[in-house]
Amino acid sequence: MVLSLPPAASGVVRTGTPVGRWVLLTTVLGSSMAMLDSTVVNVALPRIGADFGADMSVLQWTVNAYMLALAGLILLGGSLGDRFGRRRVFVIGVVWFAAASLLCGLAPNAGVLVAARALQGVGGALLAPGSLALIQASFHPDDRARAVGVWSGLGGVGAAVGPFLGGWLVDGPGWRWVFLLNVPLAVLCVPVALRHVPESRDGREHGRFDVAGAVLGAAALALVTYALIEAPGGASAVVVGAAVAGVVLGAVFVAVERRRADPMLPPDIFSSRQFTAVNLVTLCVYAAFGGFFFLSVLQLQVVVGYSALQAGTALLPTTVLMLLLSARSGELGQRIGPRIPLTAGPLLCAAGMLLMLRVGEGASYATDILPALLVLGLGMVTLVAPLTSTVLASVDAGRAGLASGVNNAAARAAGLIAVAALPLLAGMGPEAYRSAAEFGSTFRRAMPMCAGVLVVGALIAFVTVRKPAPDCRRPESRTHCAVAAPPLESGRE
Repeated sequence: MVLSLPPAASGVVRTGTPVGRWVLLTTVLGSSMAMLDSTVVNVALPRIGADFGADMSVLQWTVNAYMLALAGLILLGGSLGDRFGRRRVFVIGVVWFAAASLLCGLAPNAGVLVAARALQGVGGALLAPGSLALIQASFHPDDRARAVGVWSGLGGVGAAVGPFLGGWLVDGPGWRWVFLLNVPLAVLCVPVALRHVPESRDGREHGRFDVAGAVLGAAALALVTYALIEAPGGASAVVVGAAVAGVVLGAVFVAVERRRADPMLPPDIFSSRQFTAVNLVTLCVYAAFGGFFFLSVLQLQVVVGYSALQAGTALLPTTVLMLLLSARSGELGQRIGPRIPLTAGPLLCAAGMLLMLRVGEGASYATDILPALLVLGLGMVTLVAPLTSTVLASVDAGRAGLASGVNNAAARAAGLIAVAALPLLAGMGPEAYRSAAEFGSTFRRAMPMCAGVLVVGALIAFVTVRKPAPDCRRPESRTHCAVAAPPLESGRE
């Protein structure tokens, strides 16, 4: 199907025009679908488990099936948009995401839900890179920074509202509406995109797609994740075989990427020590975030006794702080360099997670929960914006889009592994979330582990990260609430 041409050419749209407002509406709606999904689903997990009579592994797969597909395919999704048209691939991603969301909402059992979540991740990999790329390609260069600022600010508001909205839906019409909410958003988004958003593509994109790399990378992640999630049931031959196969496929993935002329993940991008170091910090930071937000929502509901709405609302301080202060944090990082923020930020986050050890049965929000979340939020504010700008400053401007995609995929893969591994490392049994006493004791073992990973990230930053050259590229997206992964940035100049 050939999409009809919209009434404006790419690269000339101005922010004050009707077309400019339509483009912003479309991209905000599309990105909000993926952003909301990363913040609202965790709130629904206890109710999903109760409705399906599921054990802990199903809750982990409900999160990880989505993250697995997204982390494995997001680089490929960006390349597809550059080749076949950013609007085209974005619209396909929105429709795909909405259809998978509908299947999630109608899922009759846990198996169908997990499969639908994986399909959602495929849709997310198509639409997430295209949202910002459409703005960068559509708007006039003089208006581009302002348009990105509006897009990132509105996206931040959506992320901040997400946990509250998810809790309200779970306690009200039911957890299925956490997914069904995406359908009306898509119904509004797609016609606007087809009618008002100009098509664009990168004329330089003529190489073959690295489908083999994408499949190998996703398969390696899937097998390792399976082994970690299923290991509490016993180290069976299947679990051990999956772990070994995952490691072997990971090695094959590295070998294939080294030999391909046009790899999905060019190994030479890691020749920059700064880029490699910041991605190691990213792995540590977002592994801790992924494990924390997965377990803390369960802790608030299972142990403290909060409803889904109360649990979602309780987490608002972290995203609100990021929404309000991330731009200033980015400016501070430019003045003093990234080394101090990327060292102090993880340490603050570690302190916040250790303060969560006070959160148990009968915990007070004002004296136990809120202080921990405020310290955690300040740490996130301190590190996320400088982390993104340092990633982009560590490579040539022409590879900024690739660098951002690699960094985003690394963060999602780290969160994926953390959600799979942390319950195992903390000794969390399959039925732990049904018992306040058992879950509380394992949660107290898990938080120091998350804090320890953050301390490792801070040490890596302190030893390896240096201030980039003053003329290096800076991200235009300065306001965000990047709980699941750093914000994607376009490499388009």
